[in-house]
Amino acid sequence: MTWAIQRYFASHPDAADSAQGIARWWLVGEGVEATADEVEAALGVLVQRGVVRAQRMPDGRLIYAWAGVRGAGGTH
Repeated sequence: MTWAIQRYFASHPDAADSAQGIARWWLVGEGVEATADEVEAALGVLVQRGVVRAQRMPDGRLIYAWAGVRGAGGTH
């Protein structure tokens, strides 16, 4: 699933969303069905690799965005 998230970011580098939004809107458009928990786990891997950054919003939600790194530990 990390490949699908990276591919989306490669095509939309200014995009940012919550794990739920990524599961509901981004991945469905890529033909991938996943729960928000599965997406959050994949995003955690991408954050550890430095490919994606997470930012906590004032309401407590985590929003994920591209960190500007291409191809760090995976395909895009």
